[in-house]
Amino acid sequence: MTIRGKSVVRLADDFIRALETCNADAVRMIYSADVRLWHNFDGKLQSVEENIKTLRWLHTKLERVKYHIVRRELLSDGYFQEHILRGILISGEVFSMPACAIVKVLGNKIVSLDEYLDSNHIKPLLSV
Repeated sequence: MTIRGKSVVRLADDFIRALETCNADAVRMIYSADVRLWHNFDGKLQSVEENIKTLRWLHTKLERVKYHIVRRELLSDGYFQEHILRGILISGEVFSMPACAIVKVLGNKIVSLDEYLDSNHIKPLLSV
C-alpha cells in the first residue's frame, strides 16, 4: 500500500472512531472547510453543523454505536466504504442499518461524502 493509501485508511479509521464516540470536534477537524455532504434519501446537501447535529441526535437514540466495516476500497481520490451501523436503541431493541459511502479526500481532509442507504432503516430511530 502506498503512503497516500495508508494516510487515507488512517483518516477513514479516525473518522469512524469520531462518529462512534460522537466526537464533534474530531469530525470537524476531519472535514474540509467546504466539505460537500449528501445523502440519497433526501437528495440535499448538508452543512458541517447540520451533520454534527444529526450525529448528536443519533447518539440520543442509539447506544453502543458501532460501524461494522464490510468493505473499504481505496479510490484514486478517496475511498468507497460499505458498512453496517449497529447499536442498541434506547428502547432496548437491536438496530442495524446497512449503508455505503463514497468519500473524496484531499490533503488529509474529507472534501466530499455521498452516503447511500435505504430510508426504511431509519424508521426505528424515529420511533424511539
